[in-house]
Amino acid sequence: MREKVFSFADRFTITNAMDEPVGYIEGKALSIGDKLRFYDVRGQEVAYIEQKLMTWGPTYEIYRNGDLAAVVKKKLFKFTPTFTVDVPGPDDLTVEGDLWEHEYFFVRHGKTVAAVSKKWWSVADTYGVDVLEDDDHVLILASTVVIDLVQADEDR
Repeated sequence: MREKVFSFADRFTITNAMDEPVGYIEGKALSIGDKLRFYDVRGQEVAYIEQKLMTWGPTYEIYRNGDLAAVVKKKLFKFTPTFTVDVPGPDDLTVEGDLWEHEYFFVRHGKTVAAVSKKWWSVADTYGVDVLEDDDHVLILASTVVIDLVQADEDR
């Protein structure tokens, strides 16, 4: 996943392991709070991400087909950055690892389901995101974008 550098709004290009495009995420320029749309390679929307305002701590909602799929929230008052991905039912995710170094894992019930690693020597923010085959790739990628947005806002 690579963020476009010279763009008026947030834009991320998503490629697979063979560097073939599989989708992209575009942010809406000049909006109050972040609003992003996640498209597949054919241009079909597969998810919508919206920042919730007036909450304690950064909070984003991820929608799939118009239904709430997850709430990504940064926990406050923690020494190290910690995020949760609250999905309907018992399958919530926690984000563990070193978020300051952009090396972290998505964990469900004690099992790692995805790993994220930032490439440091590139012009644009570029992340390797390795998702287990049977997990929700769209949810993991959308959550990774949310974490990048929150971390970038805090770095400013």
